[in-house]
Amino acid sequence: MSSKIKTGSLWNKNKEDLKNQLVELKTELGQLRTQKVAGGASSKLTKIHDLRKSVARVLTIINQKQRQQLRLFYAKKKYLPLDLRPKQTRAIRRRLSKHEASRVTEKQKKKQTHFPQRKYAVKAD
Repeated sequence: MSSKIKTGSLWNKNKEDLKNQLVELKTELGQLRTQKVAGGASSKLTKIHDLRKSVARVLTIINQKQRQQLRLFYAKKKYLPLDLRPKQTRAIRRRLSKHEASRVTEKQKKKQTHFPQRKYAVKAD
């Protein structure tokens, strides 16, 4: 198996192929680790590093594809799961929405209609 895996080639694989590739990479990694303990060549160390990174790449693609599917599933729903919502800051998340902020009470409406803001004409010197 090739040591370095390009991420671009993983995107067009389906879930089963990705899982199979992950199993292959993990078994190869296990074999290399046992060879290292047994006293293998130092060139194996770089291969272990590359394999670990390849496993991470495959797992990343699997997770991203899963999140993509979840986003499609929840696109038309009323609520999004917390991990799919935009992170932002705590203060921004708790801030009133534009709709809530623009609402006016009945009393305030009456006050605005009966006592509007006065307009003054200022004479320029």
